[in-house]
Amino acid sequence: MEREKEIKESKFKRVCVFCGSSPGKKSSYKDAAIELGTELVSRNIDLVYGGGSIGLMGLVSQAVYNGGRHVLGVIPKTLMPREITGETVGEVKAVADMHQRKAEMSRNSDAFIALPGGYGTLEELLEVIAWAQLGIHDKPVGLLNVDGYYNSLLSFIDKAVEEGFISPSARHIIVSAPTARELVQKLEQQRPRRKYLTNLIADHLLVIARCRSSRSSLSGASFM
Repeated sequence: MEREKEIKESKFKRVCVFCGSSPGKKSSYKDAAIELGTELVSRNIDLVYGGGSIGLMGLVSQAVYNGGRHVLGVIPKTLMPREITGETVGEVKAVADMHQRKAEMSRNSDAFIALPGGYGTLEELLEVIAWAQLGIHDKPVGLLNVDGYYNSLLSFIDKAVEEGFISPSARHIIVSAPTARELVQKLEQQRPRRKYLTNLIADHLLVIARCRSSRSSLSGASFM
């Protein structure tokens, strides 16, 4: 009964998962990808991810698909020959480039989770963290810290806070946990940072107004 209540109260419809197109050397990474997919299914949450069918990307997408939930893979056309091998499950959306890929993944998701991965995973993860800091979104961001994989990254972030490059409040944008269930529970409990979003919208409107004013001045000016 408690588990059924937990599923019913899940506030996420779709979660974006960043992860490697390689499986990694430890079997625990593969197990964690399957565990995360199973956890999403148990909470009736759909998956948004980078569109690959190999490595951890393939494992988490297959687990969600096998559980009967919708899978949306977003992938640039140039990467399709390298990342999509075998049978790709769910819906695949081909986009023009990496920028559009990240925008589509973000737009279609209610939260973000990073499994172990490499440069691509880190780039996607850090961008959504930066977007949250700026107030572009107020969606929770989590690290599935399998076997301490992200300990060094978390230490770096703590060092940046200590040295004054990241504010203590911004440190709390990201949460971490060693298991999928614990991480999703933490993300469910995360409070939105709407005041930052409101401030950013105001700033954007100000920038737009200034740009329009500048264009008007230029169009009205005469040049010799």
